Amino acid sequence: MSQSGPERVVRFRVRGLDCAEEVALIEDELGPVVGGKERLGFNLVQQELVVTLPPGVEPEHLIQRLDALGLKAQLLAQAQPGQELPLNWPWRQMVLTAVSGVCWAAGVGFHVWDQGAMASETPRWIWQRLDLPAPAAGFYLAAVLVGLAPLGPKILAALRHLRPDMHLLMTVAVAGALLIGEWFEAASVTFLFALSLTLEAWSVVRARRAVASLVEMVPPEAELLQPDGSTRTVPAQEVEVGQVFVVRPGQRIPLDGVVVQGHSEVNQAPITGESLPVEKQPGEEVFAGTINGQGQLHVRCTATSSQSTLAQIAHLIAQAQTQRSDVEQWVDRFARRYTPAVMSTAALFPLVGVGVLGLSWAEALYRALVLLVIACPCALVISTPVTIVAALTAAARQGVLVKGGQFLEATGSLRAIALDKTGTLTTGQLRVVEVVPMQELSAREVLRWAAALESASTHPLAAAVVQYAQEQGVDSWPRPARYENLPGRGIIATLDGKTYWIGSHRLLEERTRETPQVHQLLQRLAADGYTVVALGREEELLGLITLADLPRTEAPQVITQLRHLGIEHLVMLTGDNQPTAQAIAKKVGLDTFYAELLPQDKVHKVQELVDRWEKVAMVGDGVNDAPALALATVGVAMGAVGSDLAIEAADVALMSDRLDRLPWLITHARRALAIIRFNIAFALFVKALFVLLALAGYSSLWLAIAADVGASLLVTVNALRLLWNHPQ
Repeated sequence: MSQSGPERVVRFRVRGLDCAEEVALIEDELGPVVGGKERLGFNLVQQELVVTLPPGVEPEHLIQRLDALGLKAQLLAQAQPGQELPLNWPWRQMVLTAVSGVCWAAGVGFHVWDQGAMASETPRWIWQRLDLPAPAAGFYLAAVLVGLAPLGPKILAALRHLRPDMHLLMTVAVAGALLIGEWFEAASVTFLFALSLTLEAWSVVRARRAVASLVEMVPPEAELLQPDGSTRTVPAQEVEVGQVFVVRPGQRIPLDGVVVQGHSEVNQAPITGESLPVEKQPGEEVFAGTINGQGQLHVRCTATSSQSTLAQIAHLIAQAQTQRSDVEQWVDRFARRYTPAVMSTAALFPLVGVGVLGLSWAEALYRALVLLVIACPCALVISTPVTIVAALTAAARQGVLVKGGQFLEATGSLRAIALDKTGTLTTGQLRVVEVVPMQELSAREVLRWAAALESASTHPLAAAVVQYAQEQGVDSWPRPARYENLPGRGIIATLDGKTYWIGSHRLLEERTRETPQVHQLLQRLAADGYTVVALGREEELLGLITLADLPRTEAPQVITQLRHLGIEHLVMLTGDNQPTAQAIAKKVGLDTFYAELLPQDKVHKVQELVDRWEKVAMVGDGVNDAPALALATVGVAMGAVGSDLAIEAADVALMSDRLDRLPWLITHARRALAIIRFNIAFALFVKALFVLLALAGYSSLWLAIAADVGASLLVTVNALRLLWNHPQ
């Protein structure tokens, strides 16, 4: 084994990694091998172990150590982001649980039959230790051995490391019950404990299944276009960037790409959560997993199957599950203190019970065994991560990518929100609002001359004017004979032997004698937040064209919804000028705004908000606003489809340009937090209740484990309800 070389990070899929108890076992077993527990990372929902390997340690050695614990490990170091992995349903655990249950039922049957009709004995045969018939004893013992069979390696590891985990606690409780003659109790506890492990493993796989379903929406094959125009069906992972594939009507799109031929409407709900199909034409992006409409499309691949937007979403959700929220960390800290406390109480209770309460040794020992059963904190520990992954997956289905449980938790407790203007509260695209003709010209004529001048420019204002002219049916114009670009002012060109110009207010003042009426009109339009382009010929003003980055249609309603949700402070931050900022703020219903801000100014404003309100979200485009997004408690990126930088910069990415996803996310996060709090409170209540019942002698071994199983199942099902959380 080489002792040199760089450190490397490898991933393992570990079957049976379902609870905090397995985490503790692995930390004790592998921590000394790799140089410390801090080199180990766990994802219970994905059943993944991430290890930072020091030089000289090979993955195969760790796999052998995990096998010795009864945990089957598979190296996933070469897995690609978003790659689907086996779900590993707990078939062996399910079969052994079923066999243990059958043996337990058979033992109960023989036991009841031997003692007479249940009606005549009432349930006294459960509570009193009676002489067992041989068949009943045999079936009870078989139920115990089969139910505890999967725990053998874990029990030995717990003994070797002197860590009394739940597996060892349960084994001691069962062995103690057998020694004092409570064979029915021992078999009942074993079967119910095995059932709880099976339900726990099922809930983890169910949560993983919800994430995997995102990737499964992508078809495994693509129809690759051949040079002769024919198509050839190939696995999607074999299609390379730049190759063209065909998507027929009604098919799911197998890869991310750009349309090169054809028109259709595409259902993008898997990516953006939008309910209405989006029209696609040449030059526009499409995404893997979305559904083509009635037209046939030829698409040029822009990302391999493992790097598609949907695959990256699934990968980021998996990464997010390793980002633990404050409430998850609290549960872990509580469990680490709770279990030793209950165990110590159980160990001391026989002495107290006999010496103080006057109990017999058998009764005192029995109550101590019940406390050992209650000491298992797994129901408390597993409920929180299952809730988090269900909430993250439900959000992804609605086009909202949350990068970790801590950001989901913070979103549910926001007090202030800062919103960028361009691309957030507005569409981010300049549009012509009005054409004001002069000199007895028509609006169409003004557009024709303006388009002729602007058609050679790449400026966003020029593109907006040309696009509007085309939309109004102006599709032809003269080509300029002489063209001169005036930076910061506009354009001068010769058309039909005359000099035409188009540009800013400054250019207008240079080329003509501006009348007081025109000056007042320009001031009024600027105050309303419009950008004004002036068109002239020689020294004549031919017309004015007003443009604006219009507010999103849903923006005023979203601001109202955020206020109804109790957000105490809403503010707009923009680098635009004061009049434009004031006009947009008024239209969307914001009273507070700051204009003419540089990126560093936005950072200062966000810092001021954090200092005052603590829980603050910054909503921006994820690129120019990256510093402010990083500083806020929660950074939210708008329109992050296809933008790796936007996803990296933000804690939350709204995968569509729908601002109404923001109030939905806050409501969703609050619902998730409410479920987490209920699950924790309910699990603690059940534990506390049965601790008191056990100390008072009113609980039995099988009743305690039955209550624990019921609590585990209830909190898990309660958490999975989030998978069906849809926007209202």
